[in-house]
Amino acid sequence: MSHPRHIAIIMDGNGRWAKKRMIPRTVGHVKGAATVRKVVQACVRAGVSHLSVFAFSTENWRRPPEEVRKLMDLIVQYLQKELRDLQESGIRLRVIGDRASLGPELCGWIERVEQVTQNNDRFHLTVAVNYGGQWDILQAMRRWQAERPDQCLDDLGPADLSAYLSTADLPDPDLLIRTGGEARVSNFMLWQMAYTEMFFTDVLWPDFSEAHLQKALHWYGQRVRRFGRTDEQVAAEMPAMAQRKA
Repeated sequence: MSHPRHIAIIMDGNGRWAKKRMIPRTVGHVKGAATVRKVVQACVRAGVSHLSVFAFSTENWRRPPEEVRKLMDLIVQYLQKELRDLQESGIRLRVIGDRASLGPELCGWIERVEQVTQNNDRFHLTVAVNYGGQWDILQAMRRWQAERPDQCLDDLGPADLSAYLSTADLPDPDLLIRTGGEARVSNFMLWQMAYTEMFFTDVLWPDFSEAHLQKALHWYGQRVRRFGRTDEQVAAEMPAMAQRKA
């Protein structure tokens, strides 16, 4: 059974989880932050090396200002609380997204955590804050063109653009998990997920457990990843891949 190297998660359902319990939405976000910690630990135990979570999208600025402010405060608190454990556990954390609109305190903590954990390689956790897949593609194109002002866009290939994405040093996600019952990618890693297997579940993010993760991993293990090839080609290649691993 195949195993994903990189899992991406759209953590949906915090607000609805709180609404069902008639408590403030912010409580749902706090519970959701605690779930991130549990899922990171579950991924480590499952042998997954990379996890990327969608914490705040470029579209989330449309939410009520008070909720946005509390979400930003929660991200700061998460970084403060988890820094020591990340370092002791050998976990590297990085944040992707447009930092221009983030406050100085949050940016300061992002830089601190990234610097402290930059040499950790047991596990890689990426948190997307003020991130959008369209933004990522546009900024990559602009960076490529800025470094090559005399080159024509006709010279730009997929590998060239990938090198300028915010995830340039990460493998593309093998598996996307979206909680909360929605079945869309919501502008998350659009370029990177060209061949990602997508698993959608009705479970609200605060309720997402290791058992739910294992269910997604089992589902992924049943998938045949063709990448444009036929079933026969994939079947013929599998023994050769197994021999190389051995």
